[in-house]
Amino acid sequence: MSMKLSVYVPATSIYRFVLLVCLAAKVFGGSGYPFGTHLSSDSYILSLKSESLCGDYEKLLYKQLLAGYDPLIRPVDNESEPVNVTLGIDLQQIIDIDEKNQLIQTNVWLRYDWKDKYLRWKPKEYGNVHTTFDSTWHTNAIVNHDGTISWLPPAIIKSSCKIDITWFPFDDQKCTLKFGSWTYSGYQINLMPGKVVTDTYIENGEWILMGVPVKRNTFKYACCPEPYIDVTFTIWVRRRTLYYGFNLIIPCILISTITLLDFSLPPDAGEKLTLGISVFMSLCVFLIVVSESMPHTSDAVPLIGTYFSCIMIVVSASVVLTVLVLNFHHRTGETHHMSPTVRLLLLDWLPWLLMMKRPGRRFKSSTFKRAKNICELQTKERSSRSLMANILDFEEKAALRKEGLPDEVKDCCLKDGHHSSNASAKKALLERSVGWELVSILKELRFICDRIRKEDEEHEVISDWKFAAMAIDRLCLIVFTTFLTGTTCAILFAAPHLYA
Repeated sequence: MSMKLSVYVPATSIYRFVLLVCLAAKVFGGSGYPFGTHLSSDSYILSLKSESLCGDYEKLLYKQLLAGYDPLIRPVDNESEPVNVTLGIDLQQIIDIDEKNQLIQTNVWLRYDWKDKYLRWKPKEYGNVHTTFDSTWHTNAIVNHDGTISWLPPAIIKSSCKIDITWFPFDDQKCTLKFGSWTYSGYQINLMPGKVVTDTYIENGEWILMGVPVKRNTFKYACCPEPYIDVTFTIWVRRRTLYYGFNLIIPCILISTITLLDFSLPPDAGEKLTLGISVFMSLCVFLIVVSESMPHTSDAVPLIGTYFSCIMIVVSASVVLTVLVLNFHHRTGETHHMSPTVRLLLLDWLPWLLMMKRPGRRFKSSTFKRAKNICELQTKERSSRSLMANILDFEEKAALRKEGLPDEVKDCCLKDGHHSSNASAKKALLERSVGWELVSILKELRFICDRIRKEDEEHEVISDWKFAAMAIDRLCLIVFTTFLTGTTCAILFAAPHLYA
C-alpha cells in the first residue's frame, strides 16, 4: 500500500518542511512511503522521496558530514589561503529616500556563495542526495554535494546616503551599500562581487532606477598591515520631475509672469504696490516648501532655489521701481521741478526709443498741428496785447481830460451832474467813468489770465511727470520680461536630462 502526502510550504519555511517530512515519515512507518510536495508559484517545489530525504542515507550523510565539524574553522587546505566569498544582491524595492535626513531604505536579498571543503560528498554513495540544508553556519543555507554553500538572507537595509541637491528637482542620486568584514582581513577572506539581479524590482513612484554598479575595494589602514576588502554596490537613481513640475515650477513661472502685469497696471488704480508685495509673499511660501524638503547643508544651492531667488530679486526690484513710478506719477510743479536733463531723457529720448506717443524730436503731422496752434495762440496774444494797449491809452487820455477840466465844472459835477449846463463837462465825466470801469475790467482780466496761465503750466508739469512715469513703466516691462524669459530658459535648459 502506498500513500502520497501533499503539503503547502511557504518559501520562508522550506527548511522547517524538511523536519516535518521526516516526522511524517516516522509516523507513517519509516522509509517505505514516498512523499511529494506541491508548492505555489512563490514557493519552492520539492519532490523528494523519503529514502533520499530523511531515510538512512540522509541520516548517514548528516552524521558523517557534521561529525567533528567546527564552523569556526575556515574551510581551506592551507592556512595562508583565503576563503573566496562571492557577494551579490537581488534588489527588490527602493522603499524610501529621505533627502532631509540623507537616508535610503531598500528591500534586498543578499547572495553569499562560497565553498567548504569539509561539506562534500558523493551523491552515489548516499542515495543520490545532491542537496541538503545546513543550519550550522546560518539559517537557510543550501549545501551542494561539491561543497558549494549558498546563503540568501532577505534584508531591509537603512543606510546613509549623501544627497547632492545641486540640480534638484532634475537630480541624480548615487547611494552606496558597502559590505565587508572587520573580523577577517583580505588574507583570510577574499570577498568578490557577484551579480546584481533586478528582475523582480518594484518601480518607485518618485525615483527611476538607472543601474546598480558594483565595485571591489581594497584598503590598508594605518593600524594594520593586512588589507581589508569590501564590495560596494552603488544604487543610481534619477528623480521623476513630473510632480515637482506641476506643483512647483509651473506655479512659480505663472506667479513670476504676474509681476509683469504690475507694470501694465495704471498708477491711478492704486493696486500696483499691493500686487507686487502679494507676488513676493507667494514666492516666499514656495521657497519655504522647497527648503523644508531639502537637507540643511551649505554644500550646494538647489537649482530650483536659484530660480526662486532670481524671481524674488526681480519681484523686489519691481516693487522698488513701482514706488518710483508712483512717486513720479503724483508729482506736481509746486513740489518738484523737472530739470532739462530729466526732461530730455524721460520725455524725448526714452519715449522715442520705446515708440510711445511722444516720439521725441521726430516730426510728425501732430507736431505741425501743434506748431500751427501755437502760432494762432501767438496771434491772439498779440491782438490781446493791442487791445490792452488801446485800453491803457484810453485810460491815460481820460485822466488828462479829467485834469484839464475847470474847477467850476468839477464842482458842478460833484454837486449835481444833471443840472450842469456844460455839455462838454458831462462828456468828460462820462469818459472818465468808462475809463475807470475799463481799468477795473483790465485788472480782472489780468488776474484771470495769470490764474489760467498758472493752471496750464501746473497741468503741463503734472502731465510731464505722469508721462515720465509711463515711460519708466514701459521700460521696466520690457526689461523685466526679457530678464524673466532669459532666466527661466537659462536655468531650465541648464538642468541635466530635462526631458528624461
